[in-house]
Amino acid sequence: MLHNLRFASRTSSFVNGAVAVAAVAVGLLARPAVAAPEPVVTPILTKELANIPGKEVLMLTVEYPPGGADPVHRHNAHGFIYVLEGSIVMGVKGGKEVTLTPGQTFYEGPSDIHTVGRNASTTKPAKFLVVLVKDRGVAAMLPVH
Repeated sequence: MLHNLRFASRTSSFVNGAVAVAAVAVGLLARPAVAAPEPVVTPILTKELANIPGKEVLMLTVEYPPGGADPVHRHNAHGFIYVLEGSIVMGVKGGKEVTLTPGQTFYEGPSDIHTVGRNASTTKPAKFLVVLVKDRGVAAMLPVH
């Protein structure tokens, strides 16, 4: 009987230890991922388009820090991107991801969902120019739910 009590005690300790290890593992897996550094957006120009009622042009620069990225979003605009420095990865839903370097361009249409926008480097910043032809008064970046 004493042997059975020792066995039960060791089994109970083992089970309790396994449960504790599993709880720690689940806790580690449940932690949110570290967010990518946010881009720095600098508006340069907003100009109403007199010959296109209700539309305006918004020009801005976006700087991705090393490892920086955008969340999934849309612009509900015609978006023209021109890479100034570094290297960026861009992509829209249904399209292929492309890696762009200085002097290269990317286009997003009004119905595109921007699924990928990030710095291709984790050690160097990247900077690009964005020109949006959009509805006047509407936010430049709209979340996708």
